[in-house]
Amino acid sequence: MPEVVVAKPRQVPANGKFNKNAARQVRVAGKIPAVVYGAGKESVAVELDPKQILRILHSESGHNTIFDVDIAGQGLAKVMIVDWQYEPIRDSLLHIDLKRIAMDKAMKASVPVRLIGVATGVKNDGGMLDQVLREVEIECLPGDIPSHIDVDVTNLSLHQAIRVSDLPHSGSIKFLDAEDATVAHVVSIRAEAEPVAAVPAVAEPEVAKKGKTDAPVADAKDAKK
Repeated sequence: MPEVVVAKPRQVPANGKFNKNAARQVRVAGKIPAVVYGAGKESVAVELDPKQILRILHSESGHNTIFDVDIAGQGLAKVMIVDWQYEPIRDSLLHIDLKRIAMDKAMKASVPVRLIGVATGVKNDGGMLDQVLREVEIECLPGDIPSHIDVDVTNLSLHQAIRVSDLPHSGSIKFLDAEDATVAHVVSIRAEAEPVAAVPAVAEPEVAKKGKTDAPVADAKDAKK
């Protein structure tokens, strides 16, 4: 079971606004600013332990993990991470959005697709496996959201494809992507070199030479006769 995340409500600044300076002060204190919203309740600005959030994001179910957040004075609430800002240079979280989840209502989620095995088109025909969709969008009850969807590509031959319609379907999950959308296919990497058409030579324009012309010039004395 995911751990319970403790959330401390943030004090409203003197100007009544949670600006960048207020968020920076939270991070300096070793916490990350966050907001909890949804389920018809008011949004609450809180601060969280970044280590707890990182453990959830790096878990098998990742951001699709449903966990309890304990907001002081408000009790436990089921939530999911729906957005986060990350600073890659400092390797730190900047902000988190948590959405309250109603466990009895269907919701949409993006789930990773994991390819299993070595395709026969790669092993025997020298092809290359190309994964077009790395995530698929589904709709189901929160408790039915899978951490990932496994697809066996062992029997996938050269130029064959696995589509959304080929993914394991169940009555509890509805796929929202087009049924004919390509998830993965084996493509050929032995493209024949096409002959290059000869480029016709372009005649260079004649350049007039400076100096005397070849035409004889009549002598001035002869012209007077």
